[in-house]
Amino acid sequence: MSDDSAFDVEVSLAALYVHPIKSCSGTAPDEALLIETGLEFDRAWMVVDAQGCFVTQRKLPRMALIQPTLKTLDMVLRAPGMLVLPVPLGEVGAAVRVSVWDDEVAAFDMGDAAAQWCSDFLGSALRLVRFDPAHKRLASAQWTGEIEAEATFSDEYPLLVTSQASLDELNRRIVVSGAAPVTMQRFRPNLVLDGLDAHGEDHLDEIRFDTPEGPVRLKLVKPCSRCSIPDVDPLTAETGHAVGDALAAYRADARLNGALTFGMNAVIVEGFDCTLRPGMVGSATYRFD
Repeated sequence: MSDDSAFDVEVSLAALYVHPIKSCSGTAPDEALLIETGLEFDRAWMVVDAQGCFVTQRKLPRMALIQPTLKTLDMVLRAPGMLVLPVPLGEVGAAVRVSVWDDEVAAFDMGDAAAQWCSDFLGSALRLVRFDPAHKRLASAQWTGEIEAEATFSDEYPLLVTSQASLDELNRRIVVSGAAPVTMQRFRPNLVLDGLDAHGEDHLDEIRFDTPEGPVRLKLVKPCSRCSIPDVDPLTAETGHAVGDALAAYRADARLNGALTFGMNAVIVEGFDCTLRPGMVGSATYRFD
């Protein structure tokens, strides 16, 4: 595609989310450091079963009620009816191998206290593990091209980008159907953009921000297909179908053989060790295939 097929639009970073434990509640920090695998501490921990296989809200919706809070020295876990559990940031246990989707990756077990806490709340024999930063887990080159994009326990890519306009359009359709609007937390993004039309992120090539540490360039590479998790209420863990029904009416994506999509997976072109903050203004480049 030639360069004259692209143009820039001003965007702003409306919100920033970090999800320390895969499939548990997220945090909305005032700032987040961009590292090789995405935002620091995002999906750095994961809950696994007795076989070392990852578990998510698809199977255990109550995971939505586990709220991690990142402190200076600890990740503090809270959940209804449970004592607060501090998980030290500077300590790990035994080296283990775990699986996330089709990948087997190196990790560290976080000990018996964390395992018991997760097992008691979720009602199954589970353990908490932390990604081994020495392990390199790469996203599919089919979508990233020449960029070697690393990820931790995310589904595959380092970053997920959505827009407020996309949520507004989805909620318009949900309300018309007679259901209540939903929050962006259902979609578990890292970056939420303002300044786009509804689902404008589908057509972005790059997003650029200038930070005090240097420029950040993020390339949007693959639509994010959606499962049942957006229909889990993050406040109650109750399941429904309003989100899936609304997406099915207009978000079947030919790029993924008709899968329902919302948001775009992104990789980092430039900007490691730069800090992103909500409210930052940048630019995005559209490309129309």
